[in-house]
Amino acid sequence: MIRHFPAAHSPDCASTQRVGKGAMAALQSPIGSRRRLGAELRRLRVKAAMTLDEVAERMTCSTSKISRLETGKGIPKVPDVRELMRIYGVVSDTERDMLLRLVRDGREHGWWESYTEGVQPERFVLDSPSRYAALETEAVKVRSFELTLLNGLLQTTDYTRAVLTALLGSARGSQEIERLVELRRRRQQALSDPEQPLELAVVFDEGILQRVVGTHAVMAEQLDVVLERTELPNVTVQVLPLEAGLHRAHLGSFVILEFLEDMDSDVVHIEGHAGDTYLEVKSDVDRYKDVHTDVSARALDVVATRELIRRYQHEHTARARKARP
Repeated sequence: MIRHFPAAHSPDCASTQRVGKGAMAALQSPIGSRRRLGAELRRLRVKAAMTLDEVAERMTCSTSKISRLETGKGIPKVPDVRELMRIYGVVSDTERDMLLRLVRDGREHGWWESYTEGVQPERFVLDSPSRYAALETEAVKVRSFELTLLNGLLQTTDYTRAVLTALLGSARGSQEIERLVELRRRRQQALSDPEQPLELAVVFDEGILQRVVGTHAVMAEQLDVVLERTELPNVTVQVLPLEAGLHRAHLGSFVILEFLEDMDSDVVHIEGHAGDTYLEVKSDVDRYKDVHTDVSARALDVVATRELIRRYQHEHTARARKARP
């Protein structure tokens, strides 16, 4: 995708939302509530010693419907959850209220929808422009390895605009691109949340520092901003130098979205020519976490990374000056 759009490279509920993104209202996502509700419904089903098929038969619905509710991929409805509570024998008023609150929160609209409404996915380039944003809003930590472009949470608006124009310009109007640029800018405010700042750990290939996105002036400003972001206590940036040779991480860029413990499972996001992929099976997620840990150990430390970025920043600045008429 394009780094992180919701995919492309990109989730909170009223009861557990991240608050205070800068000076604006909290960024909210219904995804967190749906995932928590799903985890609770799965727990209740297991406690009742029932299979998905047995529950579906009692509900007179498809097994896939119950499965989607348990994985947080379906939009919950009060009648359905009330019936499931009856089947599972939920009698506690506190538990019933909690589940119904999650249903209500899971039906809310996400903060990003005003930016993504009407924006259609672009095969090979841009996945549904809301899914990734929803997950990222809910995440407490993001880890990534980048091969071709900087992580979206580090990008300047000019860098993002250059990326989107290059990849989508022939198919999208400038107005739509500007909405996506603003969406990415809003997502970045999670890094400076005064109460629960998003933790970011990025490793990227040195080739990204060499590749000119937009112009040398755009790159000079972009790398200056990356240096500023590395000063945040919740942001770690490392460069995998060219001299490190080939690493298994070079098979492709990926993002690991980590959630609170009660969110059941973390998610890996991978961009591909056939669309974006989201991995949620624990063994898959653990494999990517291992790759990230390994490539982080092979990369430059944070001090050496800053020195290398600063060197490229000076180089792009010098070339930008020479390019001036």
